[in-house]
Amino acid sequence: MTVADVTSHSALAILTVSTALLSKDYLLALVATCSPPFQTKVILSKKKNELSLSVGPDILTHRNAILRSLCGMGLHNALDTVGSSPTLFLGGHSSSSYSGASPVSAMAMAGISSWMSVADSLRSGKDVSEVSTLLDQLNGYLRTRSFLVPSAEPTLADFDLYLAIVDGAGKDLENMVESNVHTRRWLEQCGASLQNLAAVAAKNAEITKLPKPTIPKGLAPKPRLLPLFFFGDENASIVQAAASSVALANSAKSGDKRDSKTTPQKEGVANASVGGGLTEEQKKAAADKRAKKAVEKAAKKKVQPKPKGGNEGVDVELDISALDIRVGKILKAWEHESAEKLYCEEVDVGEETPRKIASGLRPFYKLDEMQNRMVLVLCNLKARNLVGFPSHGMVMCASNADHTSVEFAIPPEGAKVGERVIFEGSTGEPEAENKVAKKKMFEKLAPDLKTNESGEVVWKGAKCMTSAGPCKALNGMPNAQVA
Repeated sequence: MTVADVTSHSALAILTVSTALLSKDYLLALVATCSPPFQTKVILSKKKNELSLSVGPDILTHRNAILRSLCGMGLHNALDTVGSSPTLFLGGHSSSSYSGASPVSAMAMAGISSWMSVADSLRSGKDVSEVSTLLDQLNGYLRTRSFLVPSAEPTLADFDLYLAIVDGAGKDLENMVESNVHTRRWLEQCGASLQNLAAVAAKNAEITKLPKPTIPKGLAPKPRLLPLFFFGDENASIVQAAASSVALANSAKSGDKRDSKTTPQKEGVANASVGGGLTEEQKKAAADKRAKKAVEKAAKKKVQPKPKGGNEGVDVELDISALDIRVGKILKAWEHESAEKLYCEEVDVGEETPRKIASGLRPFYKLDEMQNRMVLVLCNLKARNLVGFPSHGMVMCASNADHTSVEFAIPPEGAKVGERVIFEGSTGEPEAENKVAKKKMFEKLAPDLKTNESGEVVWKGAKCMTSAGPCKALNGMPNAQVA
């Protein structure tokens, strides 16, 4: 073992960690390097995955508990106090959460623990679809919140979940975030805050001789236009600005000499610009212009086409026919080289070339069960990379509530490869891929896409039909969700 050069014999905490683990766990490396060197002794071990923290008589071995202890009471809140830490890793809640001092802080600390468990689950699962689902859910959660728990800046929980998402999504992060503005804002803020902390940690590493922590690249921040504020007098301002520009042009031409032939109207404009106000004629012209625009706007509203069916002002209800679900056949399947839950497939859906699709079915089907399988495929999804594999579509399956049992959704014998399935009573044309993604049509329709008591695929009770009959779950799983 080797010990960091700067340590203290009266250290409050002794962290023992393997060099290999420290190089892979960005957050642990960051916290260890930001910890006060005279309160923390860090021992770098060559034993694989060795990790422990000694705080007085207590020894912690769980990674999340170690992180929370280092950021909280383990170092007497040195990393959660303004002035002694580059950021409040626990949102400033650590000291006020004990002995019932602040229920809000106690709830915040519990929230940090819970969100770190979510990050753990994401890292252990390594399922890209779970990352995508979480990003969508976070967008709703962060609609009314800046960060995961009440705090003025990102906390340990934000950093941990951010790093798990970046690691799980890889190069697909930008595509997964798409129009989720609240999730994007949170990801950009966490990434920027981590980069700032990494700069501070790099300076500390020169003293402690610990490895400088590095932060993986996340989203590239998008430029945003400055907000514009309107106060209702824009037309008058435009007229006044025009008058000022005319006056300046005239003065430039005349060399500050007044033209004796200047008309009364021009004099009015010049006087308005000098005095900073409008003449009566200009005010009247602005008022007439506003009234004219209001009339034109009202006329446009009147000529708007009515929705079919005569229900004026009512949006057309989204229908399952917006989805392009076809009969497909898996021609070839193989295991993804790095994602342990994914199969890669080539699927014939009646197009010139087979579709490449990735499916998280390895926990439920053996590889030989995937070959030459007749399936249902959702085709109008945007193509995206799943852990480096270009996937264009989704093989549809039925699953129980806790997702422990999964069955293929299959067409009946005799159904033709490439034919589009039709749900009873829905005969519309499918929407374009971009519109399905932008309007989140599948997410809105999916809750009603299920199997009935007979195991047949239905949407709001309407059966999913092919030319050869209804589609169903492979083994007739009843009352299951289909996706």
